[in-house]
Amino acid sequence: MLKTLIKVAAIVSVLVISPIAKAADPIRIPVLNWSSQIVMANVMAQVFEEMGHTVELVPAESASRYEAVRIGDLHVAHETWESTMAIPFYEAMDKGGLIDAGSHDLITFEEMGIPNWVIDDGLCPGLPSWEALKSPDCAKNFATADSEGKGRWLEGPQEWHGDVMPNRLKGLGIDGLWTVKFAGSASALWAELEAAKKEGRGTVIFNWSPNFTDAAGFTFIDFPPYFEGCRLENGGTLETTGCGSPKGWLKKAAYIKFPLTHPDAYKFYTKMAFNAPQIGEMANNVDNLGMSHADAATAFIANHRAQIDLWKN
Repeated sequence: MLKTLIKVAAIVSVLVISPIAKAADPIRIPVLNWSSQIVMANVMAQVFEEMGHTVELVPAESASRYEAVRIGDLHVAHETWESTMAIPFYEAMDKGGLIDAGSHDLITFEEMGIPNWVIDDGLCPGLPSWEALKSPDCAKNFATADSEGKGRWLEGPQEWHGDVMPNRLKGLGIDGLWTVKFAGSASALWAELEAAKKEGRGTVIFNWSPNFTDAAGFTFIDFPPYFEGCRLENGGTLETTGCGSPKGWLKKAAYIKFPLTHPDAYKFYTKMAFNAPQIGEMANNVDNLGMSHADAATAFIANHRAQIDLWKN
């Protein structure tokens, strides 16, 4: 009888301890290479730690993180931009293991553009219409030491969009006047804004909204309208790939077992829906105010404590 009771106690112990062991596993959050994504990762990490969880911030790449979420190496992908990340997001969903955890409360836009002072200084008359870029007199005002006499577009890191922008130059027939160079990180884009203004030359850079530049004076270039399938990677041709970018959603992805292993954290995650000014604030804390990403997250949480607590309940 005593042996039987000991065996039953052991089984009960395993059943009780196993869920606790699972819940103790760290929540793994990807860290990419632009400020709002990193600050939001830190916001989530600090909130999850408040809730009693352990957290790991994991360096990751933009597209490959969806496969990592699908197989459980990561628990979330909290900034998924429709115009450039929808394909790997849906591919991972189709394979199984990744779920749609809702959207943030905003509309996104990613595009090439210029700081407003480029227009004010008359460096390319006719902007923001893309047709102004067909002028050699315009292009020469955007040349840099590495552009071989052409005007330069500074794209984000190549892993973000691949050859979308070089193909666009070809599709628009202006690749003889302009060339695309790729920045190593988002911070390199903001460094270019400062350098161009200091040097008195024009600059075309990749940017997005929501971002801190929404309030800093930045204008997106008006390209031919986007339509489904116009880009090469979506079945388009060189004749159609001159199209601009679509507006879209900002989604959250999650590992399919996240709701089971960390139910309270997943509940917060599904409720969490930042708006455009809030995401701009996250980026501004780092890119303009010079805070570390962790300090920027702490400041953000303090500034939005009531909303954060509402999502926790």
